[in-house]
Amino acid sequence: MRSTTTDPFDDVPLAPVRDAALEAARHLGCEHADVRVEAIRTQHVTVRDAKLETDADEAIRGLGIRVVRDGWMGFAGTIELTADGAAGAVALAVELARASATAGAQRVSLASEPSHGVSSWTAPYEIDPTGVPNHEKAALLESWSGSLLAHPSVEHVVASVEAVRETKHYADLAGTVTTQRRVRIHPVVEVFGRDRSGEGDSVRSLAPPVGRGWEYLLGEGFDHTGDQAELGDLLAEKLSAPAVEPGRYDLVVDPSNLWLTIHESVGHALELDRALGFEAAYAGTSFATPDGLGRLRYGSPAMTVTGDRTVPHGLATVAYDDEGVTAQSFPLVTEGVLTGFQVDRATAALAGLDRSNGCAYACSPLNIPIQRMANVSLAPAAGEGPTTSDLLDALGDGLFVVGDRSWSIDMERHNFQFSAQRFVRIRHGRPAGQVRFAAYQGSTTDFWASLEAVGGHSTFVLGGALNCGKGQPGQSAPVSHGCPAALFRRVNVLSSRSEAGR
Repeated sequence: MRSTTTDPFDDVPLAPVRDAALEAARHLGCEHADVRVEAIRTQHVTVRDAKLETDADEAIRGLGIRVVRDGWMGFAGTIELTADGAAGAVALAVELARASATAGAQRVSLASEPSHGVSSWTAPYEIDPTGVPNHEKAALLESWSGSLLAHPSVEHVVASVEAVRETKHYADLAGTVTTQRRVRIHPVVEVFGRDRSGEGDSVRSLAPPVGRGWEYLLGEGFDHTGDQAELGDLLAEKLSAPAVEPGRYDLVVDPSNLWLTIHESVGHALELDRALGFEAAYAGTSFATPDGLGRLRYGSPAMTVTGDRTVPHGLATVAYDDEGVTAQSFPLVTEGVLTGFQVDRATAALAGLDRSNGCAYACSPLNIPIQRMANVSLAPAAGEGPTTSDLLDALGDGLFVVGDRSWSIDMERHNFQFSAQRFVRIRHGRPAGQVRFAAYQGSTTDFWASLEAVGGHSTFVLGGALNCGKGQPGQSAPVSHGCPAALFRRVNVLSSRSEAGR
């Protein structure tokens, strides 16, 4: 294995470019201006049945400038990383701010943020994953696939890895100048087979995406070998499993599934721009509105959720957000009660808050920063226990839900339905085989009110996604969601077979 890393701005005079942008903004009378010079490299390698299918290596490098002039906001981006290019982008951003004034847009006020001076930050990782040649990535995926193809129930194996390196240089008129570097990576292995009737199904690995380097695929932070070794047998069991009987079930939900339920029913629901009605075109608004702060019963007392942009290896972890706000950890739900929202500087000002909690992000230098999700996590119980086995014992009879699959949620983040990689029937606290075609559903507050217990730190896993979508034009963002295993009582479980009349 070889890894090579170069500075993506070796040939860019960052200080002159940055200074030209800010000086042009001052000259044009802007009360606020921030500039981001970014380089993002994304690689994707896919192997199908141990043969290379996709080998992609993409890079974008450019500058984004955001201004506020006379209370109106404008944004422009360019790939011309010169002083003249930066000044030209500022002039365009100011013109767009003026146009906003005539187009009926709302005036913008940004919550204040002090200057943080000059600083740099690099996320904790050992091996730049984009510095490992793609043919070496493919070789590892091919070796993983080969052993799985030998299993009698496995007809196909698709293995992939996505790797990203993000380098960002930020500056604003307040005097904050930051340089940040971080990486992220996600390996996926999925096996496919058919049951006796010829109907296909699959089982996927449980390795979450993480803010780590290539060392993650070499075994740091996750047991890929042990996880993949079970896939063939798990698929065989699934293909011969009976359809679930619809009804009310007690559930123990594994972190590999629960992270997505948190993402959709809590993370997005507690973005303040949704709650205020400003975000509706992409996935709707939110039932949780600011008048519920300190009053809305979101879930049971076992439910405490935080937003956190500081957790090690989190996908949304930074030192500063894309508005120059320092990364923070803050409460969202405390012992079941709504206690906070995720905000950027504009929504913080609208809500009368003194300061943003650092939730602005743009997916590229050519996109304007919008309010995005922090690492939103459900807190575990104190100490190492309860373990997952303890929760299954407490469950008695019910279902153990493992791995994410499909999901659906309404436009106010209230009614939802989630399936899983595996639903395991539990009888007397012990596994009694898988069931197929299952999904659990409910309303957000009813579901979280049914939370009886959470596991301890020994069950806590940081899951997440590289591609959370939001905004129009659409942007994607990486975000992590940590959670323990959790016990829920009397959750509605349906059978897709029954729903389809089969």
